[in-house]
Amino acid sequence: MIKLLAPLAALLLLVGCSSGSGGGNADSKTLTVAATAVPHAEILKQVKPILAKEGIELDIKVFADYVQPNTQVLEKTVDANYFQSKPYLDEFNKQHSTNLTVVTGVHIEPFGAYSRKIKSLDQLADGATVSLPNDPSNGGRALLLIAKHGLITLKDPTSPISTPKDIVTNPKNLKFRELEAAILPRTLDEVDLALINTNYALAAGLNPTKDALLIEDKDSPYVNVLVSRADNKDDPRVQALAKALTSPEIKAYIEQQYHGAVLPAF
Repeated sequence: MIKLLAPLAALLLLVGCSSGSGGGNADSKTLTVAATAVPHAEILKQVKPILAKEGIELDIKVFADYVQPNTQVLEKTVDANYFQSKPYLDEFNKQHSTNLTVVTGVHIEPFGAYSRKIKSLDQLADGATVSLPNDPSNGGRALLLIAKHGLITLKDPTSPISTPKDIVTNPKNLKFRELEAAILPRTLDEVDLALINTNYALAAGLNPTKDALLIEDKDSPYVNVLVSRADNKDDPRVQALAKALTSPEIKAYIEQQYHGAVLPAF
C-alpha cells in the first residue's frame, strides 16, 4: 500500500495544533497524537477540554498524507494516531512487518464517488476516466463500491485490496487513474468520476450526503480507529483519550457537526 511518494514528504507535517513535548514519554502530562485535518483533528479538538480535566494536555499534529502518521508513531515522535481505517492499518502492518495496534474504533466515513461532469451514473460514458486512491486498502475500497453498483465485476468481490488488475468485466471500458488519496478532489475537473475518502472530500468543501453519486452505507467495515504501539496501548493517557473519543459528548458532536457524512461507530 504504501507506495505514496517521497515528493509529498516535504509537505506532510502541516501544523501542530498546540505545542507539546513530543511522544513516547509515559511520565509526560502531554499526549501527542498525529491526525489528518478533517474530521480527525476537528474531533480531537473537541476532546482537548475533556482530557484537560484529567490533567492531560492533548497536542495534535496535523498531517496531509496517510503514511507519516504511522511512521511517526513507530518512531515514537508521537504517542498515537487517529486517521485510518482498520483494513488500512492491517495492510500497513503487513507491508511493513509492524504491529501497530487498534486502541478503539471511533467513527465511519462513508466512502463516496463524485463528479463535476455528470449528475448520475446513467450519464457515465463509455471510456470514462475514473480516479481512485493508489494504496491497496482505499483503492480496493473504491473498486468494491463501484462493483457493488454494477460498473465492474471483480475476481474476488469480497477482497478489500483489489486493484484494477483484478477487474474481470468492465462494460463501460472505464479507464482508471490511481493517485495519492489527498489529491483526488483536485482531479474532479479532469476526470469523469473520482472515488474520494470522506476526510478529503470534506476538506475540499464537498458534502458526501448531497454531492456523492455513490456512497457506502452505515454497514461499512471501514471504522476509523485510534492507533498506538503495542508497548503504549495501555498508557493511562492513551486510554483516557480512547474513553474521551467514545464519550457521549463526542458522539453528539459528530452527529451534529457532520450530518451523516461522519457516523459514530460506538
